[in-house]
Amino acid sequence: MNQVSKSYDLEERTAKFAESIIEFVRTIQKDVVNNRIIGQLVGSAGSIGANYCEATEAESKKDFIHKIGICKKEIKETKHWLRLLAKANPEHREQIKYFWKEAHELLLIFAKISRSSIGKN
Repeated sequence: MNQVSKSYDLEERTAKFAESIIEFVRTIQKDVVNNRIIGQLVGSAGSIGANYCEATEAESKKDFIHKIGICKKEIKETKHWLRLLAKANPEHREQIKYFWKEAHELLLIFAKISRSSIGKN
């Protein structure tokens, strides 16, 4: 499994996170439950970085704050799908826990960006 770099470049870090999720889910057994969870997980994990890229090109402060808010929502959704994936695949719980922790760190980072942006005029 490719480890996510603890980079301070959020564009790179979010991309690596999504890439690592993709690599990992390719190792999960395919069945009706897993296929549904994996599709949702890959979508939400990929959306974090995509929305961050949009935020960095925001047309206004309001647009930036909105896009960062979407990043936070996508991270929370990713954590949800990781939880369900762990329930459906207890044999992969430790690997999934690693991804959940990285998602949580990203949530803390984006929450700080959001708070800092709202506080500035």
